[in-house]
Amino acid sequence: MGYAVLHMEKTSGTDAAMSAHIERTIKPKNADESRTHLNRELITFPDGVENRTQAIQHRLDTAGLTRKIGNNQVRAIRVLLTGTHEDMERITSEGRLDEWCNDNLKYLTDTFGRENIVSAILHMDEQTPHIHATLVPIVKGERKRKKKEEQVKKRYRKKPTDIARLCADEIMTRAKLKSYQDTYAQAMSGYGLQRGIDGSEAKHITTRQYYRDLVQQTEQLRTDIGQLRDRKETVQEELRRAKKEVQT
Repeated sequence: MGYAVLHMEKTSGTDAAMSAHIERTIKPKNADESRTHLNRELITFPDGVENRTQAIQHRLDTAGLTRKIGNNQVRAIRVLLTGTHEDMERITSEGRLDEWCNDNLKYLTDTFGRENIVSAILHMDEQTPHIHATLVPIVKGERKRKKKEEQVKKRYRKKPTDIARLCADEIMTRAKLKSYQDTYAQAMSGYGLQRGIDGSEAKHITTRQYYRDLVQQTEQLRTDIGQLRDRKETVQEELRRAKKEVQT
């Protein structure tokens, strides 16, 4: 049984640079161009919205935010959803990939809210099928006050609890990140995928570093394959010589 993979990462701005990679307006080194046509957007954009970057901005504009968005404030969270390579290949060969995609969308919308999931693109042109989902961290409720604020004797006016706020930190607390790993593994259990090791010492890496490592691994594999072919030709030549000597 393989592992279910859910990786979350905060972004800066409307993440236009990553949109170029996800939407293939640029050609990644690790992507097979002959399979790029198999990639697809799993979410229908609102009228007038044409791409992921615009979808992020549209959600921010229509969320009913009352506070101005800061220049350094996180506007979106990338979510990478996949599984162990062998298991994703099995799911694809069994004809269950569409079902897997639908269950991933259901998990995202149930967990974060349908309106907050503005894009979800399936990539089939890389080594392992996976989904790049985009979450705009809109939450509701009163902002949690810092300890310094609580110690001040000034009385705060009680604010409505249904006000929409942009707050990535509230979505990505340590406790919630652990909870997502648990609930996502449960949602993927029907595909033979289980949770990664709880409390593992494996270090968290960024999506950019993940792809950088993947490209390096792919290049190393190509080198290894080339060396194996050369060895194969050498062995075949030695075998032909040996056969000739036996015949002689």
